[in-house]
Amino acid sequence: MPIPAAEPLFALLDRLGVAHSTLEHPPVFHVGEGDEIKASLPGGHTKNLFLKDAKGRLWLVSALQDTRIDLKALPAVIGAAKLSFGKPELMEEALGVTPGSVTAFALMNDTERRVTFVLDKALLAKEPLNFHPLINTATTAVSAAGFLTFLKALGVTPVLVDFA
Repeated sequence: MPIPAAEPLFALLDRLGVAHSTLEHPPVFHVGEGDEIKASLPGGHTKNLFLKDAKGRLWLVSALQDTRIDLKALPAVIGAAKLSFGKPELMEEALGVTPGSVTAFALMNDTERRVTFVLDKALLAKEPLNFHPLINTATTAVSAAGFLTFLKALGVTPVLVDFA
């Protein structure tokens, strides 16, 4: 069954020659929900944080779901000012998604490149990578190489971080 909110993403991945597979499921809003769904999908499952720093810069962090992210230490690592969670309205404006659906794939909606993308090195080492496809009622898997192709096509160079 088509997923209307995800069709632009799937069309882009197809144009880029990035193989992808998608599993539809009940809504998953937070890490820790949907463990039975994730258990049936191989690869790296993500946590995605939309953040704003004290200077107004926007950040999207994608990491393995169980990664501990210290928001007090992270600014020094990525060159940010003090970080806090971005407001839902700002997320929707910048990335075109709502809370619970935030995903690295939403970078395709950031046409002004306002959001700096931070990527967990440990996540990038997994195969495949699993993200929501702009909506939290499905999970889309792509290879790490395919994900990097997606980012390159957008002109996004991730800030790679070893959270370990």
